[in-house]
Amino acid sequence: MSAPERIPPRGVTAGPVPAGPAAGSVPGPGPSAAAGPARSAAPSAGPAELLAKGELTVRGRIRDASNAALFCTVTYDGREASCVYKPVAGERPLWDFPDGTLAGREVAAWEVSEATGWGLVPPTVLRDGPYGEGMCQLWIDVVPDGELLALVDGEEAGPGWKAIGLAEVGEDRTALLVHADDERLRRLAVLDVVINNADRKGGHLLPAAGGRLYGIDHGVTFNVEDKLRTLLWGWAGEPLTAEAVGVLGALRDALEPGGSLATRLAELITSAEVEATRARVGALLASGRHPEPGGEWPAIPWPPV
Repeated sequence: MSAPERIPPRGVTAGPVPAGPAAGSVPGPGPSAAAGPARSAAPSAGPAELLAKGELTVRGRIRDASNAALFCTVTYDGREASCVYKPVAGERPLWDFPDGTLAGREVAAWEVSEATGWGLVPPTVLRDGPYGEGMCQLWIDVVPDGELLALVDGEEAGPGWKAIGLAEVGEDRTALLVHADDERLRRLAVLDVVINNADRKGGHLLPAAGGRLYGIDHGVTFNVEDKLRTLLWGWAGEPLTAEAVGVLGALRDALEPGGSLATRLAELITSAEVEATRARVGALLASGRHPEPGGEWPAIPWPPV
């Protein structure tokens, strides 16, 4: 087997952010660029408070995003941070998700991530902004952190890697797509099952300072139907870790009617979607294993990276 050909992780942008949002990308500004109250139950301090209460200033548009995504700064109480603001008005209609719901799903994914204690999703809130209500998420600066995805010749992933599947890389040539056998990715694979993530691409994996790894772009999540599409199939069929079982048990309790997480999610997704989330957690605990592709839905998103 040849040495892996590295597939570098992609950040939130593919290049420099241009000055000013693109004309006609979203409707004209609302009454004010200042923050309105966040609908999700944000902590009383820290990045979520800054995102929810700060003054939001648009600096440019992220042009490779499928929906309107704006690079911004947010300022509050002497603090400033960079962030991504995705207004509901800039969401493209999807046949399998109700219109205007993607921003709430992004916030719901953060709420579930916080409930796990793993911190796999950047702080995310729902708030008013210059183009109306939308999702506002802390910007993550990507740092070099080894290889998360790679292409290898041969049929075996090799030590330190987990196989995803064969990929066409040129005329009459295929290679094995693999991801790192990394505990952070394994936690993210569990989170993706819980939130029913229909679009876990390689470009949505952001290694950050301090050895942290974040997942972003969670607009197509929490559907009541099974839509899991991900690159993180390397542990399919393997037993869950003891840590994951403990986390899932706590999630199940928090998702019971009247539970802390169920209450927060009820403000962001439908009651049927909250119940489906609880059912997925229960199914994971009952099986004790990472799920395998079901065959009724494409298992890997396109493009994968």
